[in-house]
Amino acid sequence: MTSTPAFVPGLAGIPAVESSISFIDGQVGILEYRGIPIEVLAEHSTFEETAYLLLYGSLPNEAELNRFRGRLSARRKLPDRLIETLRLLPGAGHPMLALQVGISILGMHSQRVNLKDRESMENAAIKIIGSLPSLVAAFERARKGLDFVQPKDGMDTAEAFLWMMSGEEPASVAVRALDAALILHAEHTMNASTFTARVVASSESDPYSVCAAAVGSLKGPLHGGANERVLDQLEAIGEAENVRPWVEERLSHKGKVMGFGHRVYKTKDPRSKVLQKLGNQVFEKLGGTPMYELALELEKVMEEKVGAKGICPNVDFFSGLLYQKLEIATDLFTPIFAIARCSGYMAHWMEQMPNNRIFRPTQVYQGAREARYVPMSERK
Repeated sequence: MTSTPAFVPGLAGIPAVESSISFIDGQVGILEYRGIPIEVLAEHSTFEETAYLLLYGSLPNEAELNRFRGRLSARRKLPDRLIETLRLLPGAGHPMLALQVGISILGMHSQRVNLKDRESMENAAIKIIGSLPSLVAAFERARKGLDFVQPKDGMDTAEAFLWMMSGEEPASVAVRALDAALILHAEHTMNASTFTARVVASSESDPYSVCAAAVGSLKGPLHGGANERVLDQLEAIGEAENVRPWVEERLSHKGKVMGFGHRVYKTKDPRSKVLQKLGNQVFEKLGGTPMYELALELEKVMEEKVGAKGICPNVDFFSGLLYQKLEIATDLFTPIFAIARCSGYMAHWMEQMPNNRIFRPTQVYQGAREARYVPMSERK
């Protein structure tokens, strides 16, 4: 008789892959990409350089980076039929669903990827990373009844996205803040959506399907969708004087406070620290908002109440406030997350393939055995 394997809900703490892409120590709040601390990358790097690091395993020299930037820029121009398809999608639908559709259609417009050829895989990864900002901007413009703003040559991802969204030259402080936010969201070890990406990749599906599936996982409110709910929560609180009684009531009923706590980090999320610093710079240059002041009061009260338990702000707490100040619609917060995280998905896809083995976990069965088939005439 076979023994029943131990059941671990959510595979919590179960190693699923061996990877050299990123490292986390949640006890002390460390996140590194290829060994480089996230704080260093956010201060000194760019999203393009960070994406190169994730894909290729090392920082590029100047010539390599310029070539990579050019290849990403060239991929931002979408096929006309893809743009027309995005126009036909229901404007009231969530942009993450539109992004999944767009990625899939992009795959239909692309050559078949040879999973045994590194160059073929690199070309596909760069095409996906380069196209995602355009897909999000195109849907946003379409649902407003506006024409798509064609990307400009020479713009990097953050600047190009803000340009395609509005058709206006973005402020340098806004570009810098979004660029750093993309760096912070680019990769985060074996989270739900990255695991989804690797599972789909293990079946030797194409990278467009890999990325579309991962985006579906990222959409969930327990994952990337949490940043939208932070703003909903702040709007529900309303005023700074309401924060303390709201928190006390919430905690007394063991309710969740969105933007606080993390499955991995038992201290303040290192990405949250960087985003808070960026937020201060943006609000100083572009002006503060009552919502930001409300968030600072919420952080203060939460630190007093549960900070000692390791329940601290996570990356979702400040990202939404930053994007709101950049006049980005709330339901686009998670698509921006996806624009960044796709570079991580593609790095994991490329890491998965050389020694690939399809994921095939088991289960703990708890149902009936050898049950009798009841004929229709005997069923009640």
